[in-house]
Amino acid sequence: MSSNFRAANSIDADVDGSGMRIALVCGRFNDHITNRLLEGAENALAVHGVSESDVTIVWVPGAYEVPMAAKALIVNGHADAVVCLGAVIRGETSHYDFVAGECARGIQDVQLETGTPVIFGVLTTENLEQALARSCDDDNKGEESVRTAIEMVNLVRTLSRS
Repeated sequence: MSSNFRAANSIDADVDGSGMRIALVCGRFNDHITNRLLEGAENALAVHGVSESDVTIVWVPGAYEVPMAAKALIVNGHADAVVCLGAVIRGETSHYDFVAGECARGIQDVQLETGTPVIFGVLTTENLEQALARSCDDDNKGEESVRTAIEMVNLVRTLSRS
């Protein structure tokens, strides 16, 4: 059952990225997918007012290395938020389970340790078709991840002033 209940103390964050420093960490493995996510992310950055001079793009070998690069960007003061982009596509071995799970855990750990939004824009799909569907113009998870990053930066800033 859904409700239209709205608490008196509800806090919404907007998606105005003006003045925000956003870093994108991209995994090179499956870069035919990651490049599509990056294109969506760059489009969203422009639409939401993030200046090109406030964007840092870092490439790493694969999804497993993404959390370390995200943490380095934050610890060294390069970003107000980090968007992690990549693609882990299930294969014939259990390698997928280890890479996808550890990438997700690492991203969450960095976010919680630093208090900085670190967004999980790494596709974890069963096959190439699913990865292509989630990185196309109509449904691009790179674009969605940027909107999430901007919203979370604004939310954290609002909460710190409350």
